[in-house]
Amino acid sequence: MALGRELLGVQQDAEHIAAAADAGPAAAAAGAGAPGFEQMLRKVDAQDQDAQQRMQAVESGDSDDLVGAMLSSQQASMSFQMLLQVRNKVMGAVDDLMKLQF
Repeated sequence: MALGRELLGVQQDAEHIAAAADAGPAAAAAGAGAPGFEQMLRKVDAQDQDAQQRMQAVESGDSDDLVGAMLSSQQASMSFQMLLQVRNKVMGAVDDLMKLQF
């Protein structure tokens, strides 16, 4: 269940950042949600490192929790994909801002 809570936390961070991007291109370009994005990036990195450690433990024989290692790996992968989608949305908002004529 801790896996689900962590993924829910990352999803909530992503929704917060996506809402900032929806607020408008100017808000996205001005850095609205940047601290949230950095926090989400750190969470995704921590999940990836945890998954790598679990896989190495299984490979070296220190652990026999293959299912836990695979779940951790899948969670890290899903979190990374979500991070990419949020980044793409923010970059789209920045592109829209750049197209505006002043």
